Amino acid sequence: MKRATSKSVLSNEFDREIDWELRPGGMLVQKRDAGDASSGPMIKIKVSHGSYHHDITVPAQSTFGDLKRVLAQETGLEPKEQRLLFRGKEKEDEECLHMAGVKDMSKVILLEDPASKERKLKEMQKNQCILKAYEAVAKVKAEVDKLSEKVIALEANVHGGIKVTNKEFVVLTELLMLQLLKLDSIEADGEAKVQRRIEVRRVQSFVDTLDNLKARNSNPFSNSKNVVSVTTKWEMFESGVGSLHAPTALQSSTKITQDWEVFD
Repeated sequence: MKRATSKSVLSNEFDREIDWELRPGGMLVQKRDAGDASSGPMIKIKVSHGSYHHDITVPAQSTFGDLKRVLAQETGLEPKEQRLLFRGKEKEDEECLHMAGVKDMSKVILLEDPASKERKLKEMQKNQCILKAYEAVAKVKAEVDKLSEKVIALEANVHGGIKVTNKEFVVLTELLMLQLLKLDSIEADGEAKVQRRIEVRRVQSFVDTLDNLKARNSNPFSNSKNVVSVTTKWEMFESGVGSLHAPTALQSSTKITQDWEVFD
């Protein structure tokens, strides 16, 4: 029974006379069935979007929601980010174009939803801040890379028994501390913050290395096991950067007086 029905439907399709319709652009196309949602004549709508203008061709019986979906491909704005105005009034997605009076060559205004626009602006500003932080950290990293070469050279001299002046240790340490201050001044979030923390630890590691080399350089003939390891004690900020100042000594709470109590 199913096979016979299919044959009958197919026969009706071939026997049926094809109806044609002329589109506004002059194109002759096969007329769609009355039940087709896209049936009816095609109309061209002029959509104004700021300084841009779009000529959109849609079926006359489309809805404003249908128009938004077409405009999404033209403008990059999602349908939910669009607001369509016709004759000064905003139209809902369910409203039909022909019912609202939209005809061929009618003009429609497209506006971006204010909330969506504000959200994109904040996202853009956030991305710019992240990029700025990345660039700042990368700039410091390049300076630290240059200083690291000097640390390696000093380390080779000290281990090779070559006497190094204390001034070289002091100057190099101060230059590293300067980079540490630069890192502390960088406001960063997310991955940029992680990169900054990594660079902070690298600088601190070089400063500690210089402290140890300085101690060994002052006593080159002692057994390496007996050399006192001198490291900088880092006071941590919220940003994770080491403080360049030693912690202030606490005042003693013990008060010594010379008041004597006389016994009978």
